[in-house]
Amino acid sequence: MKEHSDLTEVCRLASAHAQRAEREYRLVPEVAEAVREAGFARHFVPAAWGGDEGGFGTCLDAVAELARHDPSAAWCASIAATLGRMAGFLPEEGRRTLWADGPDALVAGALVPAGTAVAEDGGWRLEGRWSYVSGIDSSDAALLACLVPVPGGGPDEREARFLLVPRSAYRVEETWRTVGMRGTGSHTLVLDPVHVPVGHTFTTGELLAGRSADGAPAPLAVALRDVSGLTFAAPVLGAVRGALDAYGAAAARRKPSAAAGSALARASATADAAALLLARAAEDADRGVRGEWHGARAQRDQAAAAELLLAAVNGLAGTAGTGALQEEAPFQRFWRDATTGATHAVLQWEPAAHRFATAELAGRRAD
Repeated sequence: MKEHSDLTEVCRLASAHAQRAEREYRLVPEVAEAVREAGFARHFVPAAWGGDEGGFGTCLDAVAELARHDPSAAWCASIAATLGRMAGFLPEEGRRTLWADGPDALVAGALVPAGTAVAEDGGWRLEGRWSYVSGIDSSDAALLACLVPVPGGGPDEREARFLLVPRSAYRVEETWRTVGMRGTGSHTLVLDPVHVPVGHTFTTGELLAGRSADGAPAPLAVALRDVSGLTFAAPVLGAVRGALDAYGAAAARRKPSAAAGSALARASATADAAALLLARAAEDADRGVRGEWHGARAQRDQAAAAELLLAAVNGLAGTAGTGALQEEAPFQRFWRDATTGATHAVLQWEPAAHRFATAELAGRRAD
């Protein structure tokens, strides 16, 4: 990320416009631009393309700090950083197109395959609809997952690819109406038929495995599922810290209560425990720790952190009082945002538990 002053400024702006973002179901333009200026989009971009080639720990800390002021803005910032990392898997042609004007392009994305693709000269004709595209209104381009015909394959042979499309090719259908994380503007992307050359695509398998050849920068060498939970857990961590701040401020104005003090202490300790789990996963990724067991532990820890954070914020809600649940009260927004963010599919416990148990029982710690 850039200088501390840039993060301070985006935090200030996000906090000031948080209620408007909720009402409008999207980040206000000033906040989206401040996210760009603070360096989130360029954070993982390779240095060869002008990016920061930054680490997962730094990103985790910055996203969590922003979420302490507005979780929706932090969610979009985290997505911007993650999609910048994903764009690094594009062939040189695609990277040159995306970063022609510099490494700060805001990329939206859809990781669940949708739409349809038909093979045509040098690529595919892509069209369709992709749901839950966070930050789409502020995006400069999008990476969209789709099952495409395999070049040279049989008539029914398909492979999952990410395809880069420019902002001019798609429009926004406003479908995002949820309880929390309203300001993320996670609307539906609608794409009319557009030609996508093969040089603007990469296979999902490359992203899942991480890229270790061709002298790839360290952030690209990490397998997706070993770190994908960090993208979504970091805003939840910051949201719970924001809830703790709001809860503590409200409690300080009331008559001292043993129940409130106990809830505050328990929730803060639980949030700290979650933060330690996330920090270890980020540190392992930054240190280049590899292997199925360590990756499974990282995924487990990210899912466990989400459960801990959800327990922490719900524990606060149980003793916050009616005043904290009024629409104008800061606490209820952090509570709603944390609860909504923790439901993301990447943070669910069962898949993470199954992967870890499989690796653990197979004795793969030394792999």
